[in-house]
Amino acid sequence: MDDSLLYKQYKTKFQKIADVKYASAVLQWDQETYLPPKGGEIRARQIATLCELAHEHLTEKSLGELLQKVLNDETLSTSQKRNVELSLADFNKNKKLPPSFVRQLSETVNKSFYAWIQARKENNFSCFEKPLQQIIDLKKQEADLLGYEHHPYEALMDEFDKGLSVKKVDELFAALSPQLLNLLNTIKNKPQVDNNFLYSFFDKDKQWELGMEILKRIHFDFEAGRQDISEHPFTTNFCNSDVRVTTRISENDFANMLWSCIHEGGHALYEQGLPASEYGLPLGEYCSLSIHESQSRLWENCVGRSLPFWQSNYALLQQTFPGQLSGISLQQFYKGINKVQPSLIRTEADELTYHFHVMIRYEIEKQLIEGSINAKDIPAYWNELYAKYLGVTVPNDREGCLQDVHWSHGSFGYFATYSIGSLYAAQMYAAIEAIYPSLQVEVSKGNTQSIWQWLQQHIYRFGRYYNSDQLCKNATGQPLNAEFFIKYATTKYSAIYV
Repeated sequence: MDDSLLYKQYKTKFQKIADVKYASAVLQWDQETYLPPKGGEIRARQIATLCELAHEHLTEKSLGELLQKVLNDETLSTSQKRNVELSLADFNKNKKLPPSFVRQLSETVNKSFYAWIQARKENNFSCFEKPLQQIIDLKKQEADLLGYEHHPYEALMDEFDKGLSVKKVDELFAALSPQLLNLLNTIKNKPQVDNNFLYSFFDKDKQWELGMEILKRIHFDFEAGRQDISEHPFTTNFCNSDVRVTTRISENDFANMLWSCIHEGGHALYEQGLPASEYGLPLGEYCSLSIHESQSRLWENCVGRSLPFWQSNYALLQQTFPGQLSGISLQQFYKGINKVQPSLIRTEADELTYHFHVMIRYEIEKQLIEGSINAKDIPAYWNELYAKYLGVTVPNDREGCLQDVHWSHGSFGYFATYSIGSLYAAQMYAAIEAIYPSLQVEVSKGNTQSIWQWLQQHIYRFGRYYNSDQLCKNATGQPLNAEFFIKYATTKYSAIYV
């Protein structure tokens, strides 16, 4: 079926807007990977100009009129109509934000990023406090401009997962927390596993080569992407054939690089799997950040921390680092990479305590946006919550409230999607195992094709056609159910901690 003239006009308009947005994204990627330190100030201006330009195009009166006309086109296919419906919803939302506000937020975010980098170097939150408070004030203003029903934080969460509410997340964490604590208490009474072998000296260049190979083995297409180094690992894309991931490497912490690669690789596979024909349109974009995080957590944990995966890949590790790993058995390695122990760094946390890291950030963000605390209160409150929920003492700002890049990006409302994504991941993986009874045998032989193909069939190809709940229900047969994660975690860790 050929596109109607109206639909072609709509498609051309939105693809041009996408060109501007992705040009800005290229500059942001460069900012976090290769930009010289002195280039930061002008780069902030360049990005702000492109963000403002894209926003102006997205909110033109003529665009709204075009969308209304296209929506009434009776020749549209179901997918075409869904694209236009979602674009109109985006248009109405963007109209609530004045261009001057969009530019101000972009400039503030870019300056804040460099303040965060400097604060991490100096291990001093005070360097970041003022720029962060400026972002918080702007995010409060954004919530007011967008509007909300119950809590201002919901206006920001909606940016990352449509319809996600404080009530839903509060209830989810209230149900999940006691079950996690029960499992953690059981593990505490078992002999602790040893993972000291992960903290020997691992040459940076060899780690890099290994990470590249592991990415290939989980189907990352290097003809349509690349990997680089950044202060905080992330994934970005400019189309499905240009997807960038980054990692960070510590020569005295092997796990740092390895699971950053697999985690970001999971994000990248999703982006590479989106339909190229829908470039610039909603059906060419990811469903939500909760679903996006489900893809990273599925590959990182359900696959990357599984015994079958290392039955096929551990020999590569031992060949790369014979001095460090030749005396470590596969079982020792598997148990070591799944050690459960409260820790300081979210991205390095085990699958169980990880959720408490997320809950802490969620609570802090809610209170920042509602105004019950301010930026200056963060370090003390952060340290208090880490002592309360994880029983650890935070020694400094770098290992505490400065560890995540998100606030310097203005990404308030994001953190809950990490835990929700883990729950989706466990539920999806259970659905894949139900269809492929021999899945673990296949994975142990180095074949993850069935996983990749299932995700392409049930997740990637739909873009934003469905919301998170509906996509999950279609793919797994039921709405999100945390019991899948509890069952997965209980089964896995009961076998590790005996």
